[in-house]
Amino acid sequence: MKKGILVLGVLTAMIFTSCKEDATSKVKEENVEVAAARDEKATEYPVMTFDETEYDFGKIKKGNAVEHKFTFTNTGKAPLVIVDAKSSCGCTVPQYSKDPVAPGEKGELLVKYNGSGTNAVTKTVTIKANTASGKETIRIKAFVEAAAAGAAK
Repeated sequence: MKKGILVLGVLTAMIFTSCKEDATSKVKEENVEVAAARDEKATEYPVMTFDETEYDFGKIKKGNAVEHKFTFTNTGKAPLVIVDAKSSCGCTVPQYSKDPVAPGEKGELLVKYNGSGTNAVTKTVTIKANTASGKETIRIKAFVEAAAAGAAK
């Protein structure tokens, strides 16, 4: 009985889903050309090429805030849009423009570091953008010297 119901259900599904017309006769040639052009452009991504991907502040005093501008060029074929930029900790703050960067144009990303920590410090900033990989990374480094004994923190 169960097999009979299953067979009947499969046959019914086949009858309702079978095509009576040739689907290729409904395709318009101009739509195919438009879709091909659209699909070709979909593979064109912006490329975020940094002048430098790592910056070393050298020796800084603890609590001494520093900042550095990372410059980049969009060497791709589509406008570059930075969606988000986050650092590996709250002591580092990236700032960026929300405006698209056209192909061949330059952009800037400002990274501020508040000088916390001690000794060798490395912080990473992850940038989410509409590039092929979807994210890019840059780093800052510093050697943070401890505050002098008796100095206010």
